[in-house]
Amino acid sequence: MNLQSIKNIYHFILSFIANIIYDFPSRKLIVVGVTGTDGKTTTSSLIYHILNKVGKKASVITSVSAVIGNKTYDTGFHVTTPGPLTVQKYLKQAVDDGSEYFVLETTSHALDQYRVYGINYAIGLLTNITHEHLHYHKTYEKYVKAKAKLLKWSKLALINRDDKSYEIVHKLCHGNCKTYGLEYEADYNIDIAKKNGLDLAQFNKYNYLGAYTVCHELGLSDEEIFSAMKTFKLPKGRMEVIYTNGFKVIVDFAHTPNGLHEALNAIKQLYKPLKIIHVFGAAAFRDDAKRPIMGDESASHADTTILTEEDYRTEDPNKICREIAAGLLKNKFRQEESDSYNGNKKTFTVIIDRKKAIEKALSIVKSNDVIVLTGKGHEQSLCRGTKEYPWDDKKTVLEIIRKLRVMSYEF
Repeated sequence: MNLQSIKNIYHFILSFIANIIYDFPSRKLIVVGVTGTDGKTTTSSLIYHILNKVGKKASVITSVSAVIGNKTYDTGFHVTTPGPLTVQKYLKQAVDDGSEYFVLETTSHALDQYRVYGINYAIGLLTNITHEHLHYHKTYEKYVKAKAKLLKWSKLALINRDDKSYEIVHKLCHGNCKTYGLEYEADYNIDIAKKNGLDLAQFNKYNYLGAYTVCHELGLSDEEIFSAMKTFKLPKGRMEVIYTNGFKVIVDFAHTPNGLHEALNAIKQLYKPLKIIHVFGAAAFRDDAKRPIMGDESASHADTTILTEEDYRTEDPNKICREIAAGLLKNKFRQEESDSYNGNKKTFTVIIDRKKAIEKALSIVKSNDVIVLTGKGHEQSLCRGTKEYPWDDKKTVLEIIRKLRVMSYEF
């Protein structure tokens, strides 16, 4: 028996004990679980927003925060689904607060490790399954099976008909299962953007459709759902435009090849910039194989790239950047020295210090360009070595802009 198996047994037992301690709170709630590689936070937040807008009392846990009743809690560094005791505590607080619904963003790690075992899921929604976490799950098939646990544990499973995981997931989904999608025939085939007059990137069309599907299954009317959607704002660090004076700066949490593809492509389509300056890195011990693919996506959609740190922990950040750079070099991007870097198209440079990388991006940006910072999004720390250091992409950008005196107004 390996160490991970022992940990899984520990979490299984702890989940059972936590359920007993807090008197099985999920049995008194309508729990909606949302899992997938990308789009979990946006979809979970949108479901929660719709429920509240139509007068339903709801609570939610996402990677950004936990909102239980009227109180907001920080879910911690680099954490999406908390441990068993914390999850059950939040569920109990939601019951005590009078919540009827609970939306829980649920990771593959939480499912595989039984951190959410015993939760009475009414609905389990799968957004998509792409290249991620293979350092942990080892193979794509095992990753899919971990995600599919949510569907097995839910009274109703909702799956993305258009996703490449569909054939595998559908076979694993033994219970009540419905589909949603835009390309193939599904139980729910609705282009929310056209139906509701919203300007949505392609990937958000699926997030919105997933949220619509959940809310419709919960008994809400189209009128209620569409009306609530019009007032929804994307969560912090999700395609967040933080500066717009002459050029744009956008912060996004994208940290997978598919996430980069969707985010960069959406920016190109929505804003039609003269040039996209992409600043990003990759976290340590998080599926090394995806790094060159991420470089390939950056080269395919950005015009110039600055590679930098992103939670390198005890791994060599230069090694991480070299592995990403392989994908850039494959696309005929030319590496240049950071000191003399001026951001010519199809070039990249490496600046490990994330603040200095952002400073470089701001020094080369021109009118109608877009700077895109990916990987950190809403997160409030950077892990260097074994320590967490305070960090905020948005705050850092705005501080640098003030110092460069390129702003025409005060914040």
